[in-house]
Amino acid sequence: MSDCIFCKIIAGEIPSKKLYEDELCYAFYDIAPQAPVHFLVIPKEHIPSTDDLTEKNAAVVSHLFLVIQKLAKETGLTNGYRIINNVGADGGQTVKHFHLHVLGGENLGEQMINK
Repeated sequence: MSDCIFCKIIAGEIPSKKLYEDELCYAFYDIAPQAPVHFLVIPKEHIPSTDDLTEKNAAVVSHLFLVIQKLAKETGLTNGYRIINNVGADGGQTVKHFHLHVLGGENLGEQMINK
């Protein structure tokens, strides 16, 4: 998609601090980290959100989780981490490209959101 910021990052049109790339996905550090380690893993295929997963593109999600497992070890997240996927406006999704946030590097506590 020509107006998608994540598609532009994948294409190299917008700079990012790349952590990993393969034929299916791209991982980069968040520009506004919310934990000592905070990176995103996104499919190269433009999938707007979790609600747009199908039988044809769902396999990429399992690949993303295997990449997360590898990157968590490489970034020192040996004591745990959190994976977040925001879906839709009420879920806090601001970029309409499926992505997984990975946060760690400190005790994130049990509370999922701050209210």
